[in-house]
Amino acid sequence: RTLEMATPMDRRDFLKRTSTSVGALMLPVYGHAVAAEVLAAPIDKAMRKALADVAMNAATKAGASYADVRIGRYLRQFVITRETRVENVVNTESTGIGIRVIVNGTWGFAATSDLSPDAVAKAAQQAAAIAKANSKFQTTPVQLAPTKGVGEVAWATPIKKNSMEVPIKEKVELLLAVNNAALKAGADYVNSIMFLVNEQKYFASTDNSYIDQDIHRIWTPMQVTAIDKKSGKFRTRSEFSSPMGMGYEYLDAKASGKVKLPGGVVGYTTSYDMVEDAISAAKHARAKLTARSVKPGKYDLVLDPSHLWLTIHESVGHPLELDRVLGYEANYAGTSFATLDKWKAKDFKYGSPIVQLFADKQQPTTLGAVGYDDEGIATKRWDLVKDGVLVNYQAIRDQAHIIGEPASQGCCYADSWANVQFQRMANVSLAPGKAKLSVDEMIKDVENGIYIVGDGSFSIDQQRYNAQFGGQLFYEIKDGKITEQIEDVAYQIRTPEFWGACAAICDDRDYRFGGSFFDGKGQPSQVSAVSHGSSTTRFNGINVINTARSLG
Repeated sequence: RTLEMATPMDRRDFLKRTSTSVGALMLPVYGHAVAAEVLAAPIDKAMRKALADVAMNAATKAGASYADVRIGRYLRQFVITRETRVENVVNTESTGIGIRVIVNGTWGFAATSDLSPDAVAKAAQQAAAIAKANSKFQTTPVQLAPTKGVGEVAWATPIKKNSMEVPIKEKVELLLAVNNAALKAGADYVNSIMFLVNEQKYFASTDNSYIDQDIHRIWTPMQVTAIDKKSGKFRTRSEFSSPMGMGYEYLDAKASGKVKLPGGVVGYTTSYDMVEDAISAAKHARAKLTARSVKPGKYDLVLDPSHLWLTIHESVGHPLELDRVLGYEANYAGTSFATLDKWKAKDFKYGSPIVQLFADKQQPTTLGAVGYDDEGIATKRWDLVKDGVLVNYQAIRDQAHIIGEPASQGCCYADSWANVQFQRMANVSLAPGKAKLSVDEMIKDVENGIYIVGDGSFSIDQQRYNAQFGGQLFYEIKDGKITEQIEDVAYQIRTPEFWGACAAICDDRDYRFGGSFFDGKGQPSQVSAVSHGSSTTRFNGINVINTARSLG
């Protein structure tokens, strides 16, 4: 019974209790705490269309030339454990309506958690009033790319097992088994966590769209620590799973979702054996304690998808968000070096000719997979970098005309009914190589290199041009063979030079996803979930530093 109780917890308390790599992320706390059973209860569908019509009619009467409505029910659950105990179980639920309008060529937005018709109408009127007030200062009217209404449609994450319906007892037992396995394998400390998300979203607009979506995501981060008792030195290794747009079936250890990698490492695709990974993590953390420190210099880097996703996210995904390019987004993590003049030239080399980078909101099992974005636009795939050349950005309805796009690319999102939607990163990925190439075959061609698995700490400048990335595991490559595990590795890049050094990409047999549950942007800040796919990729002649020496 105690485990079923919902305990409110703020972000500071969460970070203090877990002490894991999740501490580097942004944890939004949604709504109010509820009993676990509430998470499995369906939202009332009968009233939503009626309330949407109330909002749009009120907005139109108040002078709106356009209005859209988002009725959302956002459910979150996270279970937090450490060694042999449960630290916390939190269930939250948040329901309300957000109304966005255009009046006099200007946006206005208002939201309410009161879903009575009178309150919804008042919120619509308030949104119109805000737009009218703002229009006094508007210099250029909002220009929406045209879109055809889709009528009444529905989309849902194709899950096999609803995570919210799985008893908390079963989840706790799994996490404690994970911890126990890590401790038996040599770990001194271990945290394991389970994040579950269900977004029940209803969108309606004066373009005659009524869209019902049911979105599910899952993530099971952990951090395993080994300590040298004599020296006090410690090393950690985090999970090699990825947050996914799936149901609880992702944690089916018997399913075939494994990839055997060099160095005895196991990668995971559409299923995750958390216990197996915990055992490996303990052994890896223990081995890191005695691993030789890297000698700085130039190396050919072989980057596993569990690592490369973060480099893609920071050096491609963010700088190709059009609002950053235009300078609309600047305070939160900066603008972009990939300015419009480079795109207009049609010859700016973002990478080598084999580099194909694309955005895709439809890839199955990804965090960003939805049928429609938060402007009611059907999602799609489009190229960002083709044959190494910058060809496009990520844009929404009121930005599309700036880059000559006839329609939005469907990448608008809000993390709550209470927040206004804006341009967010799509799933940005590196296409696999066209020629057959395994990871072992790629390594055979490397004379002096480093194989990097897992993401680590990073830093990047305000234009997404200069950066530095660490990782989880590092293996020296000499004359085509992995020789030993090493430590204290980070590599430095300038974005176009780094992607220009891309020399080989494994084929689609090795294609896997990494991603983030909490990609932050905006003020007030919002988070979104996004995945990045790639196969193992080689980059030649990259500068590697020794992080232990850098820290003195």
